[in-house]
Amino acid sequence: MLRADGFDEAIIGIGNRCGQLDILAYDVNKCVKILMDQGMTEEEAIDYFEFNVVGAWMGEETPIFIREIYDDER
Repeated sequence: MLRADGFDEAIIGIGNRCGQLDILAYDVNKCVKILMDQGMTEEEAIDYFEFNVVGAWMGEETPIFIREIYDDER
């Protein structure tokens, strides 16, 4: 399974998809926090994460990034 460099602390599990390889699943909020801990503002961290991490296709084993759904979003 492919890993997103520097985000091991944000791994929350493994995703399974019918007929496809398993992929690592990451918590978006934890990823953003990791970037903020490295000195980025929240806005910088979100922008960097969306463009450079979520936007990086690495093939069929590209990890998935999960956002929690809150009750008011259902």
